[in-house]
Amino acid sequence: MHEYSIVQALIEQCETLAQTNQATHVSKVSVKIGQLSGVEPYLLQTAFEAFKKNSDVCQKAELDMQIQAVEVFCLGCGETTLLSEHHYVCPACQSDRVTITDGKEMFLMQLEMA
Repeated sequence: MHEYSIVQALIEQCETLAQTNQATHVSKVSVKIGQLSGVEPYLLQTAFEAFKKNSDVCQKAELDMQIQAVEVFCLGCGETTLLSEHHYVCPACQSDRVTITDGKEMFLMQLEMA
């Protein structure tokens, strides 16, 4: 379960950012998780709840997850579209010449700290 290593790195990043900003605690951690990132939101939440207990800075932090749909750019017609299913065809022109532009990564978007 790679979510454990992801959360461990996330907590470490939060601690570093809190220290850099002279904050004593983090109250909210907002992340964006792409549908194709390979990260399972339920497992990430479970791992976060377990790992935050060992962090003085993140013990009371809430994890806010924004799930990012797969976004594609069509090389045929130039449209950018969010896909509702994993069928990699441009909905506007039916071209299969598409490039995934979002939905593959996980990003730390925002921290609330004091």
